[in-house]
Amino acid sequence: MLSAIRPIRRNPLEFLATTWRRHGDVVQFPIPRPATYLISGPSDVRSILVSGAKTQSKRTLQYDNLATVTGNGLLTADDPPWREHRRVVQPAFHHGELAGVVDHTFEALGPWLTRWRNAGPEVIDLDEVMMEVSLQVVASALFGSDWQANAAGLTKSTIVALDAVVARARNPLAPPLWLPTPGNRRLKSATAALDAAVDAVLDERARGQAVQGDLVDLLIAGLRRENGSVDRSAVRDELVTFLVAGHETVASALTWAWYQLAKHPDVADELAAEAQQSLADGRPGLSDVSGLILSRAVVDETLRLYPPAWVITRKLTQETQLADYCLPAAALVIMSPWIVQRHADVWSQPDAFRPHRFVGVDARGQAGYLPFGLGPRICVGRDFALTEAVIVLSVLAREFRFELTDAGAITPLASVTLRPPEGLAVRVSRR
Repeated sequence: MLSAIRPIRRNPLEFLATTWRRHGDVVQFPIPRPATYLISGPSDVRSILVSGAKTQSKRTLQYDNLATVTGNGLLTADDPPWREHRRVVQPAFHHGELAGVVDHTFEALGPWLTRWRNAGPEVIDLDEVMMEVSLQVVASALFGSDWQANAAGLTKSTIVALDAVVARARNPLAPPLWLPTPGNRRLKSATAALDAAVDAVLDERARGQAVQGDLVDLLIAGLRRENGSVDRSAVRDELVTFLVAGHETVASALTWAWYQLAKHPDVADELAAEAQQSLADGRPGLSDVSGLILSRAVVDETLRLYPPAWVITRKLTQETQLADYCLPAAALVIMSPWIVQRHADVWSQPDAFRPHRFVGVDARGQAGYLPFGLGPRICVGRDFALTEAVIVLSVLAREFRFELTDAGAITPLASVTLRPPEGLAVRVSRR
């Protein structure tokens, strides 16, 4: 493992994939404590995340590092308090809320539609645009008007904080957080900016602002201490969690979707034709989403090839039986959707972009498909994210073409999500 430190830090995605290709679906790393395994067989991964959900913990290095930004929110918390917090936020993601997601997504695209309609072909960083759009959707749909004015600053603070977290996770000799290293100072400054934004929202609501019925109000009403006062720390952790998990993940998926569509212009043209037929020139509504079949298939296939949550870890709290092996209690289990979703036992042409494999097929029922996780910890915002992504692709594709300025292959940067290391430079033009 000492000899592997450099490749792990340089490209952890390739390190895991190489380990799997060399040694198979169940690999024990030569680490004395804890016993550490890479599990890649689709049935074994499902067994761990679904059947074994009650006998595992998220107290792993991955989630503990992430918790330096998100605190004890849904993404990193064990039960308790996870189950109670999930119950509190669930109404914000009911199917009835998806019409609002469609509206907020179209409004977030508005400035870009206007700009590109009135300008000639121009080169843009489409990854940056997707980040701005997805943050605007989250800010509008979940947090109300309070955060919209601060969207740009929040994006920067979020990225800085997550980059610092990733750097710590890859460093086997990471300095303690109290040490004023440049990385620790950046992390402290970024999390302070996030905290200040949350405090401003809560202070405004406490001053008697009208109830907006959004996620903020659900958290304020549901997360209270025994004396009835608002548990501001718990509210803060959930708001930052949804800010982090709700915008960079969707932006990552959308960026890779445009990358693949630019490499497959025939699919992009078919997607545009579908959008022009289903949406015409009008504003999309929730009822239109069911007709955007290819758009949804493109999203599903992109999530298969480029799962934003590219690694999942669990600590086993008791002995766990897989198909052919028994894992001991206290073991650390590493699972990578990047590997599982390219497993040849499940997928034909596993490395190829073939969105039509999902046309007329419910991706959620496919073995070896877990971009949103599996079991009770499956992402609460799954339908929110899928609806947003489908609308973004369809609304933009019906009017515009996106051509890569560099035809070379892009190796994903395995950060908190999978991102193109230098953004995605494209030339945008009217169809």
